Amino acid sequence: MKKILMCLVAALSCVTTYAGEDMTISEVATGVYSARGVSGMNPLSDGESFARIEDGKRIVAYSFKTGEQTAVLFDAQNTKGSAKIDWLDGYVMSPDAKNILIRTKTESIYRRSYTAVYYIYNVHNRTLEPLSEGGAQETPKWSPDGTMVGFVRGGNLFIVKLLFNNAEVQVTKDGEYNKIINGKPDWVYEEEFMTNCSFDFNADNTMLAWIRYDESEVPLYSFPLFKGMYPEQQEYAEYPGQYLYKYPVAGARNSKVSVHTFDIKSRVIREMKLGLNEEDYIPRIKFTSDANKLAIFTMPRHQDRLDVYMANPRSSECKMVVRDEVSPYITEDMYESITMIPGGFVFCSERDGWNHLYQYDLNGNLRKQVTKGQFEVLDFYGYDEKTGAFYYSTNEGSPLRSVVCKTDAKGKVTRLTQREGTNSAMFSASYKYFVNTYSSIDCPPLYQVCDANGKTLRVLEDNKDLLEKLSTKNLGKKEFFTFKTSEGVELNGWIIKPWNFDPNKKYPVIMTQYGGPGSQQVKDMWNIGNCGGAALEQYMGQQGFISVCVDGRGTGGRGAAFEKQTYLHLGVLEAKDQVETALYLQTLPYVDAKRIGIWGWSFGGFNTLMSMSEGRPVFAAGVAVAPPTCWRYYDSVYTERFMRTPKENADGYAESCISRADKLSGKVLICHGMADDNVHFRNVAEYVEALVQANKTNFKQLCFTNRNHSIYGGNTRTFLYTNLIEWFQDNMK
Repeated sequence: MKKILMCLVAALSCVTTYAGEDMTISEVATGVYSARGVSGMNPLSDGESFARIEDGKRIVAYSFKTGEQTAVLFDAQNTKGSAKIDWLDGYVMSPDAKNILIRTKTESIYRRSYTAVYYIYNVHNRTLEPLSEGGAQETPKWSPDGTMVGFVRGGNLFIVKLLFNNAEVQVTKDGEYNKIINGKPDWVYEEEFMTNCSFDFNADNTMLAWIRYDESEVPLYSFPLFKGMYPEQQEYAEYPGQYLYKYPVAGARNSKVSVHTFDIKSRVIREMKLGLNEEDYIPRIKFTSDANKLAIFTMPRHQDRLDVYMANPRSSECKMVVRDEVSPYITEDMYESITMIPGGFVFCSERDGWNHLYQYDLNGNLRKQVTKGQFEVLDFYGYDEKTGAFYYSTNEGSPLRSVVCKTDAKGKVTRLTQREGTNSAMFSASYKYFVNTYSSIDCPPLYQVCDANGKTLRVLEDNKDLLEKLSTKNLGKKEFFTFKTSEGVELNGWIIKPWNFDPNKKYPVIMTQYGGPGSQQVKDMWNIGNCGGAALEQYMGQQGFISVCVDGRGTGGRGAAFEKQTYLHLGVLEAKDQVETALYLQTLPYVDAKRIGIWGWSFGGFNTLMSMSEGRPVFAAGVAVAPPTCWRYYDSVYTERFMRTPKENADGYAESCISRADKLSGKVLICHGMADDNVHFRNVAEYVEALVQANKTNFKQLCFTNRNHSIYGGNTRTFLYTNLIEWFQDNMK
């Protein structure tokens, strides 16, 4: 298998030796060249097997060690009871693997949230029953003993008790749309604190805790909805409608948050006595291994400090046990890394300038700094109580690459993956096995089962057919490079030249970038660029363009000092570095200095506009998709993390695309979805007005009916990419 893979990669990297076929923009936009993954894969509690979804109808268990099928845990065509389903969207195993929550009829709300109709499936007797008859549910979670399921509906919390014939208990009754939410986050918490669930059961299954969000005083935001197409909304056929929801912009009122507990036996509700500031955040709550200790993680509005409280769920008394102060702000890695372990907890901190793991006991005593050095911990996978080992991934050795490692109880570090590129892992419950997902700039995702030492036992998916398909196409070579700006800053980038590149010719260049705080586009991984495997950039190469991407100051992987130097002035250094990239490219003998373009999406759209109005007119054309054009219009949590409030940082907020509208050089295409709940259409409307009043005629605007921040549906994405390419073709001749 390894030899076959190496041969295919070699074939792919050598396609410049002959003329193959060109891609079409429709193929690129609709995912014809997308890599396959491994669907619905989860380790089982026995530590020896894992489950995965097959054919959208079955959940099948396999042995990590042998790869043999050990059981069919669920088959939609072989269930008992009156409930029947044709397709499952996902599932949640009970801790003891005796029952499964089957997810169907999933309907997206925002980025991470969705409603669905869930069923309880008994693995032993094959009975399938509705979780609840009262309507679709959100964020269901099993109790540790697998006898209860908590879920949210209509802003209220419910519990279903399997031991009492699936009796349903409504825990809260004050939930109301756009006013009160119990157990699931409001819009800004979901988006910026990266969670869709805000409740938890304690270790002995006697208590339920949740965060309550009072968004009554958060300002409303609305946008219009039309009949549209794909999907068509007939209710708006005669008159348009509108969508109303709570969205706090920078400096506005946030939800008032509090933590509550429910005694499942006595049905008593209590509020925890945190004594927080009204504007403080509660990004997470998690019960610990001690049933009488609820960990509550809080932050002030400036997000420069993390406080950990231990609350008694019955007495409601709270005690702060850890305070982690990191200037000027705490990054989002902290929220995702918070993990409860027996007798304590683990999270990431940049207190020494690099993102590392720290272990605490339940009294807040620092047991150890698990990782040290001038590198970043990227993901924390878990702690093995039996051996005292920690499992994680890191970019030690290169900010472009990652490896999976373990650190034993004595601090000895063992590298578990050896291939150079990007590695991540999913470990078995026993830590005896893991599934390694590997890719590189030339190798699509490879899913392999490995033993505890990293030895490959078998391949689950190698995307061989994708490599074979790509080997017949006209693809340019992908290469990494570094250069120094005029300010002496070394930046990393990648470049893709046309498949028939001639070093004696002059080529136009299209720069793509994102550039937001902590982001990284320049990595040794398959999914660089756009559409997976840089498929859009390869298509651009077939049209005669060179594609380039450079991570400027403020991006991640290089430590806190490099990432946080953009603090209070988002867009200034980022734009300078994109201009410096263009100036560097102009020195290359095969680049046409007068035909350099730039484009990006979201923060990348903002960076495009800021770069094209930086003052040095190096860009002939650009495309800004869904750009925030003024940080006063964006959400409170994200914006204030990097900018503080408009009152505190008026000068920083004044440095916007809108204030620079009169300096715009080159021709720009601006694209935005009119139902974007994240970066509102308002950003483009106000920016275009500023261009009009500055008498700028060098722009065109595309609006997409009923489309959100991702701008897709029907033919939409193909239309968008077609216009993007044509814009550069027409304006960089």
